Amino acid sequence: MSPSVCHIPFLLLLLLHVVIARPLFPLPSKNSNEQKKPIQTFRPYNIAHRGSNGEIPEETTAAYLRAIEEGADFIETDILASKDGALICFHDVTLDEMTDVSSRKEFANRRRTYEVEWLNVTGWFVVDFTLEELKTLKVKQRYAFRDQQYNGKYSIITFEEFISIALDASRTVGIYPEIKDPVHINKHVKWADGKTFEDKFVDTLLKYRYRGQYMSENWLKQPLFIQSFAPTSLVHVSKLTESPKIFLIDDFTIRTQDTNQSFWEITSDDYLAYISNYVVGLGPWKDTIVPVVNNYLMTPSDLVARAHAHNLQV
Repeated sequence: MSPSVCHIPFLLLLLLHVVIARPLFPLPSKNSNEQKKPIQTFRPYNIAHRGSNGEIPEETTAAYLRAIEEGADFIETDILASKDGALICFHDVTLDEMTDVSSRKEFANRRRTYEVEWLNVTGWFVVDFTLEELKTLKVKQRYAFRDQQYNGKYSIITFEEFISIALDASRTVGIYPEIKDPVHINKHVKWADGKTFEDKFVDTLLKYRYRGQYMSENWLKQPLFIQSFAPTSLVHVSKLTESPKIFLIDDFTIRTQDTNQSFWEITSDDYLAYISNYVVGLGPWKDTIVPVVNNYLMTPSDLVARAHAHNLQV
């Protein structure tokens, strides 16, 4: 899967823009017990995909602060793990495209080739760096057409720092974290207590009191959707938390990283009936809903209608 491809998570994606970061967030949030303006549930949610990344480098403190300032209901992120088991916010399994790692001579010998999602990928991998090392890297914009003035100003943040950004907001802001490439992470990162990446992911959420079914009292206080492209991860996580989960679906040609299933298998009625036992919705790649051929929109597929028939939101 190309690291530059974005997926529409659940309901509505909001593209957002800019601001100056606060240097450090207290852990846990100092505002967690305040009475705040509730999230609006009568309309589609605005989800800031990787923060306000149209101008500020994605998944940074500044990008998330700006997204909240611009009215996002949820801030979305991708969770990976460092060599020493720290959970961080970063989209790509490699650091090449989004950081200055290639210019850092002390890391020149860290370049590796690993199999990721059935393909051989070469680069500087997150799993080969400790959290302390990752924190020394500076983040930059993914695309040349975006504003480059914030390149090199921000660092990679941890999952806990991301959570604190949401909890410290002056109103209720939900979080939308993805369990990113769990097969790859579990293969290369081991925790002393024998727990898996998914276990550590849920442990972090429970530490900050994220719990409860969709629209429950607890959920409304601290809204959360857990998302993943890996169905076995979602099934496992379902045993650990009642928080709502979203099954992400990639392009027509991409097979699931854990079960090696095709798009057609995971979108069959039988499979939708099965996965509906574990998730509240689907997050499909937009072209699977409205196909595009030669830059022309084609007739919409029946995926949304069939998902709704299985009581799954899209």
